This record gives sequence, structure tokens and C-alpha cells, in this order.
Amino acid sequence: MALIYGINSVSEALKARRVSRLIHVRGSGARVDALLARAHELRIQTETIDRQAMEKLVRGGVHQGVAADLQALPAYTVEELVDQAEGSPLLMVLDSVEDPQNVGAVLRSIDAAGGHGVIRQARHAAPLDGATAKASAGAVHHVKIATVVNISRAIEELKEKGVWTVGLAGEAGENYDVLDYTLPTAFVVGAEGEGMRRLVRETCDRLVRIPMSGQVDSLNVSVAAGVVLFEAARQRRHGAFK
Repeated sequence: MALIYGINSVSEALKARRVSRLIHVRGSGARVDALLARAHELRIQTETIDRQAMEKLVRGGVHQGVAADLQALPAYTVEELVDQAEGSPLLMVLDSVEDPQNVGAVLRSIDAAGGHGVIRQARHAAPLDGATAKASAGAVHHVKIATVVNISRAIEELKEKGVWTVGLAGEAGENYDVLDYTLPTAFVVGAEGEGMRRLVRETCDRLVRIPMSGQVDSLNVSVAAGVVLFEAARQRRHGAFK
């Protein structure tokens, strides 16, 4: 069973009705008391433990006096992400992104940008509890996630469903803001340092780059994801590529 911690993470999990047990440290403040009251309203099991036990439970994570056991996330397929999207699908594909902070930030960005889901690999992927859930500010409980065996095959499925797949690569010849993202689009990002794997890169329809004006030659993967997602959101607000 997955464990999350921190006030925002637990609050969003309660909203999503995913909490099976709420664990708290007595005297952690009004915000934790409010979560406890809500858990009682929902008839969710609660448990009071001391601060030392909580520190051991979350393995040093910043818990703010509260944690929760979660029910399993709903499992989606690539096809379901596309078919269930309201309007033109906007998706994010994570190729071997293993850092929980980055995965959480990507989930937060796609939720904020009005995207429709994330595709991740079963192996070489950050777990969706703990630090990932906290970094997502609760978005992990709301974003639809498909976990697949093979990212390249998932990209092929997207293409078969009429979704353009756009990979982010520093060596790409096109800038990210020259494409029309009002069309069904899935952005593909790779791990820190190495980027997308070769076969994944070759499977994408297009490769784009974010031009860099400073001394560093790349952005953090979650920041890069946010840049392209909000360019897509900007175009969609206008209803056309401009």
C-alpha cells in the first residue's frame, strides 16, 4: 500500500477519496486537525502516533505531522488516455525519468496546464507515493496515469490514435514554439543528463528544442516540460496556433 505525507498531499488525497488510513501526530496544528475531522466525516480509519514513530514511517520526509495510506491509483491504458480526453488530447510521456521531484513537478504542471494524462514506464520510473506525491502538490491524485512496459511501443500507439508525438532534445533543429499544439499532442521527455533513449527519440514524429540564451545548455526536465505544456495551453486558449 502506498504511503504519502505532508498536509497538501494528504488533503488532495482526501478530496480524491483515495485515503484508506490517516496517520497523525497529536498537536500538529489546526490544519492537521481539519484533515483528521474530514477523515472522521468520511469514516476513514485514523491512527495517532508520536513524532519519532512518524519520522521512522516517512524515512525522514517532511511530513508536517500527517501521513496516509492510499488505495491504489486507477490504472489507465494509452488508448483510454486518448479516448477520454475532453477536446484535443494533451499528454506527457516520461522516458526513464526516475527522480521523484521531477516526476512530481511534471504531474503538477500537466494538471495546471489542463493536460489529460501522463504515460510512464513500469521500470526506471519514480514511484508515485512519498516524495513524488509531495512534489506534485497533490496532482498525482487527479492526473490520469498510464504505466506501460515499453515507451517506444506506447508512442506508436499514440501515433495510431492520431496523436502527434513531439520529443524534447537539445540537438533538435526546430524550436519548440514553431509547431501547432492545438492538434492532439504528446510531449516526450527523457531522463536528466542522458535525455531520451535512442529508439524513443527515433520513434517520435518531431524533435524540438528550447533555445538557451545563457551559459548553461539545458533545463531541468520538469522545467522543460512546463515550458512546452504552457505553450500548448497558450495556443489552446487562443483556439489557434499563433
